[in-house]
Amino acid sequence: MLKKIGRLFVIKTRLEACLIIYALAVGAMARGSAYLHEYPGLGGKLLMLACTGAVFLAGAKIFDCLRYEQAAEAARQTDA
Repeated sequence: MLKKIGRLFVIKTRLEACLIIYALAVGAMARGSAYLHEYPGLGGKLLMLACTGAVFLAGAKIFDCLRYEQAAEAARQTDA
């Protein structure tokens, strides 16, 4: 039963990855907007830039891991 629930939290396709990255971006922009209001000026802009940069890094890592897992699955199927 726990295995079935755990499968809900596994990214299987590029569409799912894009939806997750979109959700991360929306949250990062909300946090960045709060930083702009809390820290006006250059400090707030740098913090907002850091929020957006984190989404780019996370998105790249998600796509890389998804590509790696799909290649490993394809290699396993050709060996079997």
